[in-house]
Amino acid sequence: MANPLYPIFLKVHQLNVLLVGGGFVGTEKLAFLLKSSPEAQVTAVSKAFNAEFLELAAQAPNVTLIDDAYDPKYLGAKHLVIAATNDKSVNRQIHDDAKERYLLVNVADTPALCDFYLGGIVTKGNVKIAISTNGKSPTTAKRLRQLLEEVIPEDINDLVENIHRYRETLKGDFEYKVEELNRLTEVLVREREKSL
Repeated sequence: MANPLYPIFLKVHQLNVLLVGGGFVGTEKLAFLLKSSPEAQVTAVSKAFNAEFLELAAQAPNVTLIDDAYDPKYLGAKHLVIAATNDKSVNRQIHDDAKERYLLVNVADTPALCDFYLGGIVTKGNVKIAISTNGKSPTTAKRLRQLLEEVIPEDINDLVENIHRYRETLKGDFEYKVEELNRLTEVLVREREKSL
């Protein structure tokens, strides 16, 4: 079966994310969010935060810590919810409460309770590639990420910037611009293939 997920890139610096859990898994989720989007708006709720979590949060001005047990009141004005406690019943309650409010939710290590996954991500300047294994193998996503980080040239961002500048000079309708940019980038791909 093909992977049915629909990939999107969220501007989490403009959205409000609730992260429940301050242990190892919560730290992993926060690190992933901040690596991908350093200005992510995150409210973290936990009865205890480990030292690594606190260190990450201290470096991120848009992370707010609340020293408390989960309560549905913390779902107010949120767009995304990540449940990362070490208590499956609490994680399930977070899921159920979020779904009642039509919020997107990710329950750590429980793919059946996830509306979205936090997959592997490769970032080179303006180029960002997301990798998903449909929740089946995060380790495979990690290895693919490492491979792509090695294969994609460091100067890819220069290419993106140059094409963006060229795009700004194009006159004509949307269809013409798409055709012209397709023609240009097709040549670049062919030249790259020759050099390999």
